Amino acid sequence: MYTVKSRRRAAFRAAAALSAAAGLLVPLTATSNAAPVPSVPVAKAPSAIRTISSGWNFPWGVSWLPDGSALINERDALDVFRVAQSGARTKATAEPRIAAANGGDHLLGIAVSPNWRQDHHVFVYHAAKEGSRIVRLTFDGSKLTGHKTLVSGIKSGLHDGGRIKFGPDGYLYATTGDGDGSSSAQDKYSLNGKILRMTKAGKPAPGNPFGNLVYSYGHRNPQGLAWDDQGRLWETEIGEDRYDELNLVKPGKNYGWPACEGACSAAGMTNPRYQWRSADGGVPSGMAYADGALYVAALKGQRLWRIPLTGTSTGTPVAYYTNGFGRLRDVVKVPGRSALWITTDRAGKNADRVLQVELG
Repeated sequence: MYTVKSRRRAAFRAAAALSAAAGLLVPLTATSNAAPVPSVPVAKAPSAIRTISSGWNFPWGVSWLPDGSALINERDALDVFRVAQSGARTKATAEPRIAAANGGDHLLGIAVSPNWRQDHHVFVYHAAKEGSRIVRLTFDGSKLTGHKTLVSGIKSGLHDGGRIKFGPDGYLYATTGDGDGSSSAQDKYSLNGKILRMTKAGKPAPGNPFGNLVYSYGHRNPQGLAWDDQGRLWETEIGEDRYDELNLVKPGKNYGWPACEGACSAAGMTNPRYQWRSADGGVPSGMAYADGALYVAALKGQRLWRIPLTGTSTGTPVAYYTNGFGRLRDVVKVPGRSALWITTDRAGKNADRVLQVELG
């Protein structure tokens, strides 16, 4: 009998064949501690994309204000803009320590306080040659003032990390690269090659495994952070020559660098849940969770990955918009809607865009 279940199986096989024919399915490598589960059809996947805002230069981080507008910073110009969901934007006036470039300074991650209505605080990862820092500012809706350095002494280099986000526990998480010094990733008391977890005052969050800011270690160049609907923390990581990674992050765990790039059998190391070669659409950057899946922006791969989750297992990744919009830097879920915002990266002077993806 041709049942509803059999019709669903047939529809799924047809959809999978169509995706494969269109070049959407790109196989990745499952690691030994996270065997992939079969993909299942889901209702909400990317269905449409359009430009929300254009004329940007290296937009790097995106964070939402309670009214539904977003703060977006430009990496090299060190400018911060407030962007309405219509795409209209206004530049936030900033004091000189943020607004004036100083030869190698960059603005990377940005995070609005979860209590912004009460404290009006905005946090920024400020990369600089003399050492990167996490700073706090006060935003009154038009001006950024009250610059205060919370964390300093993070070594800068080609591997900066730089993503900051507030977790569901109310604490601020930050990714730091190894600063081109791989041995620092294994030093539990170095700030480099880590995921940090802190209070809004920049102090170690209660329950951190080593009594300092370090939450996890052994990272090379960690990029995206996202929490699933069960509060589990996921992270994307740029590898060196062989593998990029998707990690399920737990406190106190060692994620292997520099002894391991991708999965390995070294004692005490935590293997990635997924790994893929840079040449196969890699160099992951920002990441968001929405409707049962992780969405990963790829730089070199120039695509948006959708990776379905079933608990702590990953399904078959599917690539969207391959080479359609250039390098993709950040991806965030639009609050209260089944939609994403994505920023492009290095498209050219005044050529970057903020894109909106509908999920449906």
